[in-house]
Amino acid sequence: MYIATARQAPASGGTGRIAGNVLALGAVSLLTDVSSEMVTAVLPLYLVLGLGFSPLQFGVLDGIYTGVTALVRVVGGHAADRWQRRKFVAGLGYGISALGKLGLLAAGTSATAMGLVLAGDRTGKGLRTAPRDALITLSSEPSALGRAFGVHRAMDTVGAFLGPLLAFCLLWTLPARYDVVFVVSFCFAALGFLVLVLFVRDHRDVLPRVAVSLKAAFGLLRSRPFRRVCLVACGLGFLTLGDGFIYLLLQKQLDIELAYIALLPLGTAGVYLLAAVPLGSLADRVGRWRIFLVGHLALLGAYVLLAGVSGISLLVGVLVLHGLFYACTDGVLMAVAGPMVPDELRTSGLALLQTGQVLARATSSVLFGALWTWFAW
Repeated sequence: MYIATARQAPASGGTGRIAGNVLALGAVSLLTDVSSEMVTAVLPLYLVLGLGFSPLQFGVLDGIYTGVTALVRVVGGHAADRWQRRKFVAGLGYGISALGKLGLLAAGTSATAMGLVLAGDRTGKGLRTAPRDALITLSSEPSALGRAFGVHRAMDTVGAFLGPLLAFCLLWTLPARYDVVFVVSFCFAALGFLVLVLFVRDHRDVLPRVAVSLKAAFGLLRSRPFRRVCLVACGLGFLTLGDGFIYLLLQKQLDIELAYIALLPLGTAGVYLLAAVPLGSLADRVGRWRIFLVGHLALLGAYVLLAGVSGISLLVGVLVLHGLFYACTDGVLMAVAGPMVPDELRTSGLALLQTGQVLARATSSVLFGALWTWFAW
C-alpha cells in the first residue's frame, strides 16, 4: 500500500505566497478557457437549436465531450510521471485542444464528425488536466493547496467569464457566424499554448521512492483514504448534470431569446470568480471535505429551483448556486487528493481520480439526454 508522506514545503519559508508557476499556469488556463468557453457557450445553441440535434444526440455528444478524457487521463498521467515531463504532456494536451477548434469548422452538420472533433478536443483536455494540477501541487506549500487552487481556478474563471461574453459579442455583430467564433477560439488557445511553453517551469526534481508504473498508479486505490475520495467523487459525479443541460433547461423554462443563451455561463463564471479564492482559503482552514460537500448541496439547491421555481428568482438562484458548486468543488477536490499521493505518482493519482469522476458525469449526461428525449420534457 502506498501511503503519502508530507512533502517538504518549497523554499519560500512557509509564507503561503502563491508560486510564480501557479500564476503562469493560471494565465495559460485563463487564455485556454476563453477559447473553450466560447465553444461551450454556443454549443447547445449550435447543436440543438441550430442544427436540430435531439436532446438525446446532444446528451451523447455532451457525454463524449466530458467522458472521452477518461481514455487518456491515466495513460497521460503515467507518462508524465514516468518521464518527469509534466509540462510536455500538458503542452501536448493544450496543443491538441487548440487544433480541435479548427476541426469544428470542418465537421459541418454531421453528428459523427462533430463527435470525433469533440473527442479530439477532450483528448487534449484529458492529457493536460492532471499534469497541470500535479504541477500546482508540486509548486505549492501543502498547507496552502486550497488557496493555490483557488487562485488558479479564479484566473481560469476569468477566461470562463470572458469566453461566453466574447462569443455573444461576435454572434451579436455577426449573426449565425459560428465559424468566426471557432477561429477566434483557436487564436486564444494558441496563445495559451505559447504562454505555457515560455513561462511554465517543469518539476523534474522529484526523486522516485517507488517504481513509476500503471500498476503502481492503480495500486494507489489500496489506500483507504484515497479510495474513499475516488468513490465519493464518482458517486457525486453521477448525480451531476452537464452545464449545457442546465442552460438549456433555463432557456426552456424562461423562454430566453436564443441570442442570449451564450450569456448564461457568465452568471456561473462570475460567482465562481468571486468565490474561488475565499472558499479555497476557507477549505484550508475548516476542512476541504466539508467545503466539497457543501458545493454539492448548492448544486442540489439549483436542481430544486429548476424543478419548482420560475421568473428572475430561477435565473439568479440557479446561476449563483451553480457558480458556488464549482467554487467549492473543482480545485478543492484536487487539494483534498494531492497530499494523499506520493510525489512521484502525483500526476497518475490525480488522473485516476479525475477519470472516475468524468466517466460518472458522462454517464449522467447520456442518461439525462435519453430521459429528456423519451419523455419529451
